[in-house]
Amino acid sequence: MNQEIAEATAQPATHFRNFTVLLSSTRRGARLARLLAEAQLRSWGLPTETANHIVAELAANAATHGRVPGRDFRLTLYVVGGTLRIEVTDTQGDRLPAPQRPSADVESGRGLLIVDALADRWGVSEDRFPRKTVWAELACSEPEPAPTGFGAAGDPRPRNQREKEPHQAPPLPPVVRTHSRE
Repeated sequence: MNQEIAEATAQPATHFRNFTVLLSSTRRGARLARLLAEAQLRSWGLPTETANHIVAELAANAATHGRVPGRDFRLTLYVVGGTLRIEVTDTQGDRLPAPQRPSADVESGRGLLIVDALADRWGVSEDRFPRKTVWAELACSEPEPAPTGFGAAGDPRPRNQREKEPHQAPPLPPVVRTHSRE
């Protein structure tokens, strides 16, 4: 009887892909953010090249312009539907980033221009003071899930008649500034 109750009340597990890590606000932390993001995206079966460039620029900005001694920055990746969202949160909420056109002889200052060129959308969300989150979104194709149960090799039913697992996406934070190529 207890087993029947447990089976009747068991809810299907919800699944969405996400990854979060705190890193030191240093050049080493920024490099580690890029390497960890690449490893995570590969494990999800997603393309890495464009996302790596975006993570590198956002993490470098957090380590350079969003640095507060003794405070870390957070890298978050998640996939909602066919969209990869990259977020970098730092503790310089009073300094909101904006793309600038540096002169040709300056070696830095092009990070957000690169993000703007590569991302489908990007923006800044103000968080509880003193935090801010700079985010970018990329369209990506969801990789085919590994065959298990229904849908496994040899399942005679057509793909559109197989059972699908439920998915729940995390809520998106409110957007303060949004930039889009549309």
